[in-house]
Amino acid sequence: MTQPAHGNGSDRSLGEAVHDLVTAIEPISGYRRVALRAALGQILAEPLRTAVSVPAHDNSAVDGYALRHTDADCDRLRLVGTAAAGHPCPDTLGTGECVRIMTGAVVPAGADAVVMQERVSRDGDHITITEWPAAGNNIRRAGEDLRAGDCILDAGRRLTAADLGVIASTGQAELNVKRPLRVAFFSTGDELRGVGEPLGPGEIHDSNRYSLYGMLSHLGVEVMDLGTLKDDPGALESALRQAAHEADAIVTSGGVSVGDTDHLPPLLEQHGELRFRSIAMKPGRPVTVGRFGSAWYFGLPGNPVSVMTTFTQLVTPALRRLAGEAPRPARRLTVTTRSALRKTPGREDFQRGQLVATSDGQLEVVGVGHQGSGVLRSMSEADCFIVLPAERASVEPGELVEVEPFAAPLIV
Repeated sequence: MTQPAHGNGSDRSLGEAVHDLVTAIEPISGYRRVALRAALGQILAEPLRTAVSVPAHDNSAVDGYALRHTDADCDRLRLVGTAAAGHPCPDTLGTGECVRIMTGAVVPAGADAVVMQERVSRDGDHITITEWPAAGNNIRRAGEDLRAGDCILDAGRRLTAADLGVIASTGQAELNVKRPLRVAFFSTGDELRGVGEPLGPGEIHDSNRYSLYGMLSHLGVEVMDLGTLKDDPGALESALRQAAHEADAIVTSGGVSVGDTDHLPPLLEQHGELRFRSIAMKPGRPVTVGRFGSAWYFGLPGNPVSVMTTFTQLVTPALRRLAGEAPRPARRLTVTTRSALRKTPGREDFQRGQLVATSDGQLEVVGVGHQGSGVLRSMSEADCFIVLPAERASVEPGELVEVEPFAAPLIV
């Protein structure tokens, strides 16, 4: 499917491009069984159910006394036992009786409420209650968190620290997760040099591979760094063939525009499948997407801000779909801008911003630095994108805008 785009009128919108990809992509197959701790950040391969209820028994939510709420007419209650977590009281409460109980202990038979110890005065083996509890007070019911047979988590969920705790509460020590997605990546350009290398006239250090490495690692994929390649069609074709043989997806930066040294789109047309090569977004209009062999291919622009923007907005949802992760729309907020934002209608614009709080706790956003696609420092200083729709023109301070906070670096 070849859909070259050389004018803004033929560019597809970002929304159309993402929809096209997630509809066309079939998730990878294969899973592995791992210990619970090793599952953090992995994608659940199948729905997970519990064979037990959590908690397994009615238990006390406080330190106090288990009793029968119908004994409220009694002046005093007689203490007949003690219940602690892991040490149930075997007795059944009779009229006028109570049991000293600790947080987490099983509620003894016959009891239907727990009074906090702060509401009790004790005299030897008897207690007097200053404020009687209603039936069920301070009791955590069996199965109030999970019931036996419940689906704990759906397939496709990327497991968090909280998820591990929930699974552990059901006693499951192992589970099936999707195998990691394998992604190969490289940069292109005769002008690129590695970090630590001296620069000659017109040369720059290759920053894109480091940004790509960080973003790919954040997605939990297995990365294959194929380095920096010259603008040579033969070398590029060889790298693409190697990557397609070893990886599920390929991500490149540079060499995808319409210049004489932009060899990647023609290579994809000749040896693969070109789905599209232009999106109505800024920064990052020239993007080449398709397949090379069995691998999905994402050719990103060379400008560093364009690389990061197109990766977050286009490549991330595609790779999550390919990895088998359930859809997870980006979180966006509507806030007031403190900054004037320059924009010409025509393309969806992702400007870099920083969220700030007002004195009354409301969020606002300020633009960060120079918004040029080559100013990578703006991404480092920002903590969100200011998302301006294609049809919108420049924005004045005090107007409402939509922002998309950057993803947190850790899974929590």
